[in-house]
Amino acid sequence: MKKVVRWMLFVYVLYGIGMAWYLFVADTSIPLEWKGTSADPATFLTPREQMLSEEYSKWKDLLFFLAVPYEWLIYFCLLALGVAKALQTWVERATKWFTLRSVLYVFWLSLIVTAFSLPLNFVGYHLSRTYGISTQSVSSWLKDGLTNFLVDTVLFMLIATVLYWLLRRFERRWWLYAWALCVPFMIFFMFIQPVVIDPLYNDFYPLKDKKLEAKILALASEAHIPAEHVFEVNMSEKTNALNAYVTGIGSHARIVLWDTTLQRLEDEEVLFIMAHEMGHYVMKHIYWGIAGYIALAFFGLWIISKWIKLAIAKWGKLVGVNKVSDIASLPLFLLLVSLLSFALSPFVNAVSRYEEHAADKYAIELTKNPDAAISSFQKLTKAGLSEVNPPLIVKLFRYTHPTILERIVYLEEYQSSLRKKQ
Repeated sequence: MKKVVRWMLFVYVLYGIGMAWYLFVADTSIPLEWKGTSADPATFLTPREQMLSEEYSKWKDLLFFLAVPYEWLIYFCLLALGVAKALQTWVERATKWFTLRSVLYVFWLSLIVTAFSLPLNFVGYHLSRTYGISTQSVSSWLKDGLTNFLVDTVLFMLIATVLYWLLRRFERRWWLYAWALCVPFMIFFMFIQPVVIDPLYNDFYPLKDKKLEAKILALASEAHIPAEHVFEVNMSEKTNALNAYVTGIGSHARIVLWDTTLQRLEDEEVLFIMAHEMGHYVMKHIYWGIAGYIALAFFGLWIISKWIKLAIAKWGKLVGVNKVSDIASLPLFLLLVSLLSFALSPFVNAVSRYEEHAADKYAIELTKNPDAAISSFQKLTKAGLSEVNPPLIVKLFRYTHPTILERIVYLEEYQSSLRKKQ
């Protein structure tokens, strides 16, 4: 197994070199027909900003494509080097209570994975600071990291305890019962996230600018949306990037604007962004998203139940995992979940891009202001040093929104059709 680990490390290094070569030599220039238009970064970015945007995007993308298989490598090494089995042996000696064993195992597993992931995460933070995207201090970044660790670990303890109880109780149908419990948990989490989880990281409050609020209220009224769901969040202490999003469901649904967005965009541009988020609300994208994840969870758990059984039957003795219900199989379970999630991400991202484009269409039909829409995307690009036309692999695996090129081209074509009608 040590030889296998060495080979895996060698393959990882080769993969990293290959991915770096692909990202740094890929042609990201825009098509000739859009040169000189509002979609051309040369028309709204300075030469230095273009250079920084290209550099930052390439390093950020490389970090992403290194981080995902690095996570797989951590789980694999925990299994192959006997750490997963040794940790199980220790918790079994520490206590006879099943629940406490699960809690202890998850805590130490989370701590180990977090410790090994920390250097790569810090590189990402440093990269963002170096290029002026992040304004967050190291202490604030560490505080968010600790909060994230505690929240994730508590949730993970609950999930793992229930999961391994099901594995012990229902050897063949555990995945079906796990999925049945996933459904109410996902819906409940969507309810509590805006009011319990998100405020742990940032301060949320009603929109301060009352004149802008009046304009948003009028727009919301036109779209038949309750205005009390508009919130402002203090993000300027952490980032220079701009953003807005929809979160929560039912009475806890919120449309959230970063304060950086309010500071950098004109009112008409903010209204377009708000109209985009209203489009998500009107078209019930959050509910469709929940339904989609419930369906994916069903097929995902079924597939993983087959994979993990086969993997333990073939390699279980080598890594000290005798059966699926052994808590030592948890790193293998997480490895398979991560592999499947990554494999499905192009499909999930494609659905998300479709919904985001639909929201763009809704927003432009509601506001009838393509100039404000175009300038808002240009400013979003400038603030976040986003790549206008990323490489195909980056788009497939990373982009939950259409590219800036695609969004501005659509608006250019919309603007052109309006001129023809006039």
